[in-house]
Amino acid sequence: MKYFHSVTLNKDNCHGCTNCIKHCPTEAIRVRNGKAKIIKERCIDCGECIRVCPYHAKLAVTDSLEMLKGFRYNIAMPAPSLYGQFKRNTDVNRILTAIKRLGFDDVYEVARGAEMVTAATRKMMAEKADLPKPLISSACPAVVRLIKVRYPNLIGNIVNLLAPMEVAAYEARRLAREKTGLSDAEIGVFFITPCPAKMTSIKSSLSMEKSQVSGAIAVKDIYGDLVRIMKNMDEPEPLATASSLGVLWGKNGGETDGIERPDCIAVDGIKNVINILNEIEDEKLTEIEFAELCACPGGCVGGALNVTNSFVCGSRLENLPTNATTVSAPSDEMLLAMQWQKEIEYEPIMKLADDLNEAMQKMEQIDRLYADMPKLDCGSCGAPSCRALAEDVVLGFGKENDCIFKMREQIQQIATKLMDLDR
Repeated sequence: MKYFHSVTLNKDNCHGCTNCIKHCPTEAIRVRNGKAKIIKERCIDCGECIRVCPYHAKLAVTDSLEMLKGFRYNIAMPAPSLYGQFKRNTDVNRILTAIKRLGFDDVYEVARGAEMVTAATRKMMAEKADLPKPLISSACPAVVRLIKVRYPNLIGNIVNLLAPMEVAAYEARRLAREKTGLSDAEIGVFFITPCPAKMTSIKSSLSMEKSQVSGAIAVKDIYGDLVRIMKNMDEPEPLATASSLGVLWGKNGGETDGIERPDCIAVDGIKNVINILNEIEDEKLTEIEFAELCACPGGCVGGALNVTNSFVCGSRLENLPTNATTVSAPSDEMLLAMQWQKEIEYEPIMKLADDLNEAMQKMEQIDRLYADMPKLDCGSCGAPSCRALAEDVVLGFGKENDCIFKMREQIQQIATKLMDLDR
């Protein structure tokens, strides 16, 4: 499968500073010849490199409003975290009306999809006693891909439900077909995204044959326009329908609060997520029933494509006036539509060789090279760790003397030999 990546590199802006390689959770970046290089097989599109790059050399490929021209009827789907980008107690109707005035025919809140996923998860946990522990939320596509490439034994722990974005898109399309009589091909559904991983999941879905979403527009790309429209707005349309149950999915802990079970944990930040996945893999957390894992700090409010500080954004969501409507359990038909359409399969990110014996020989080479490395993991070689450099050397992507300490040893040996020749 050809895998699309939203996170890309602008080489002209790259200074080869190594900030990105030190923060990438999957060691997907190298610096060679003064420029960063993203190893696509390892990248999970978490956006961490976008967040830390001081030169803005890492970018997220998202869609523009120009795409709306390709459809007869367009629906915007704002992420719950979008509401926290604006001043405290901003009326959600004003935000949704402003989005609609960007050129959309309708708006459907992803928070509604989150409510449905919450209800379905509650139902699943109440009715099935043999579920693996802990169940892992399927909401964050960066976490799901991380599990796919690094924790194959935990794929069975992921909740077999589509993310709220896809559930909302399914329902938005259904309502639009009933309202307009148009076909799916004539209806555009666009997610207002806080992170690049959502864009990636639209283009290369892990659990669907084809996403229900037509494209993703970054929050930061339309934020200024929304502020301008709201400033000149008289009376907003009554568009808000989601309750706090769905809206609070935008911050860390919102999903677990909605499930309302005691043995749940909510973990945010990709490094913390990796630590928890290690513990789950080592069967240290079997008393936990459910784990909400978000790659971004603070949850979706910390997405790299947002504009507001994640702590401020999270606080705003907690105090946001919302619809108090009780969320009912989804119908059997809806539950079926919410299931994965295909199973997620393990995808190894470092295949040394097709032949097992050859792969074992290369592994031994890596071990020998690593044993002779300084083990400082300084990143000066352009690899994130000494072990990664050893792997690169064996795979032909690097040289042993890329390590400045190894190079210094070689220079000292040459200097000693030259001195001996002069005697």
